[in-house]
Amino acid sequence: MKFKGYRRADGSIGIRNHILVIPTVSCVNRVALDIASKTGAVTFMHPYGCTFDAEENTTTEDTFIGHGRHQNVGAVLVVSLGCETASARRIADAISTTGKPVEMLIVQKEGGARSTRDTGIGIVERLKGQIASEPNDEGDVSELIVALECGSSDAFSGLTANPAVGEAADILVGSGGTVVLSEITEMVGAERVLWRRGKTDKIKQDLMSLIKEYEIELSMTTQDDSGVFISPGNIEGGLTTIEEKSLGCIYKAGTQPIVQIVKYGERPTEKGVVIMDTPGFDIASVTGKVAGGAHMVLFTTGKGTPTGSCIAPVLKISSNNDTFKALREDIDLSAGDVLEGTKSLKQVGEEVVELVMNTANGQEAKAEYFNIQEFAIPNVTVVRKEVIHQKLAEQNDFRFQQ
Repeated sequence: MKFKGYRRADGSIGIRNHILVIPTVSCVNRVALDIASKTGAVTFMHPYGCTFDAEENTTTEDTFIGHGRHQNVGAVLVVSLGCETASARRIADAISTTGKPVEMLIVQKEGGARSTRDTGIGIVERLKGQIASEPNDEGDVSELIVALECGSSDAFSGLTANPAVGEAADILVGSGGTVVLSEITEMVGAERVLWRRGKTDKIKQDLMSLIKEYEIELSMTTQDDSGVFISPGNIEGGLTTIEEKSLGCIYKAGTQPIVQIVKYGERPTEKGVVIMDTPGFDIASVTGKVAGGAHMVLFTTGKGTPTGSCIAPVLKISSNNDTFKALREDIDLSAGDVLEGTKSLKQVGEEVVELVMNTANGQEAKAEYFNIQEFAIPNVTVVRKEVIHQKLAEQNDFRFQQ
């Protein structure tokens, strides 16, 4: 299976040729948005970029870098305020190692928001000319990284959309491609099923440890000890427990061996089924997989969602035809015919593969209707802070409450 893409200087191939405007801190979101809106560049809004938590700061910078280095991005403009903790210089330098054009603007040195906007518009227009000559090249499905996501799931998700995407995952992996499953919280209760698929003993052990870590964190971050850990929307959609949701969630990754476990936002080095360490929050999960090089995202949903990514097509597959009809402008494909008995899982899986290849060849996903999209990273230290506070309280030290 082949597609036409954009061959980059580092040898990778993109399926889009975006100019990405990265605001390094929330203070300059509006400047980045203004530049993108007036030029057709893409950008994202976020609340990050200035924290004295070193781990969160590094995660923020690395996720920006992952987006800038992405194959679907032809050129980058980094917009900084000038005093934030996130380092615009580190971000720009790391992206430039790919060989793509990278420019940087600092609002505090440009004379303000409007001056930066005007200069930024000029830079983006110039970058458009530079990337217009990016070589169009033939890519093979084995070069594609496809992320797997589910959100706003219902009781049908584990019966139709998720296993249909699993059929597609088996076809893509069988052709040499890579799929990335994440949302570790939604593997709790299904760990033994996944454990059997680990390619090596180390992968099996690492996966069990990772899922256990999330299970413990879940139990510490809520006073509700019912063990349900699913959203009100999931319950309204007919799901009853995290085990039920997890067993449906993991269907998306098909049946092939798990060949690698990667950190949040890390790019896979192996081909096949890869697990990424992300939380269950859809936006943070999608952001991490895109930062890790996913060309596109297959997003299954029971009740529907419009969410997307500014640099990677996010394709929605509904679990039922009612949601597809109700949200036609947001859902790309329905697996509801499986529920109605008119198609098999294999047939819908083949339709998903056709959708993947059409999207790789330039067909627009419905979530690509806007050039400014959602972006989130995990709040990595919330649990850690709770543990610290608990220990201090045990020592009758309540400084953290002052």
